[in-house]
Amino acid sequence: MIPIERVLLIRHGQTDWNVDGRWQGTLPIGLNDMGRTQAEALATYLARRQIGSIYTSHLPRALDTALALGQAVGVVPQIDERLQEFNLGVFQGLTREEINRHYPIEWRDFEANYWDYRVTNGESRRALQTRAHDVFQYIVANGTGPEVAIVSHGGTIRTLLHRLFEGAPELNHFHVENTSLTTIERDGDRWRLHELAAVPHL
Repeated sequence: MIPIERVLLIRHGQTDWNVDGRWQGTLPIGLNDMGRTQAEALATYLARRQIGSIYTSHLPRALDTALALGQAVGVVPQIDERLQEFNLGVFQGLTREEINRHYPIEWRDFEANYWDYRVTNGESRRALQTRAHDVFQYIVANGTGPEVAIVSHGGTIRTLLHRLFEGAPELNHFHVENTSLTTIERDGDRWRLHELAAVPHL
């Protein structure tokens, strides 16, 4: 097994709900036409990279993005449900305005107790971060390098980076573009951020 030197964190392609500003969470929303085009562009851009393994969320928008990449690099994606998006419970399927209207008290508490508030039928950001870090540790221990691609979701990627880079606040609030590429490289027993939410293929 070739050791992993570099991890590519990739957000899925665009969905109609992304366009509408509707919170998807763990719902099985698929790519739209633009999302499929973005996934193909990403796959073409990365086709010559030394990607030895691909891990993906099981949700259709991530899985289909990973399958396009896998076809380009000749690697079959491995599904791990721990890579799924933040479970937003009763907020899922709603826009921010709708959440404010239907669940004003939950929304207030969700924002005020940033890490530990758990939305009804959902999970807390701290639980998401623990899940994301656990699966990351599993992948870097078991994946094949020298590069590994992880296809996941905006919330999952943000909270993972926040954990890996010791709580840097700017890494918890940046915008993760659809099919953006965040690259981290091994530096001894630590990780170094090489590029953040880059979209050179678009």
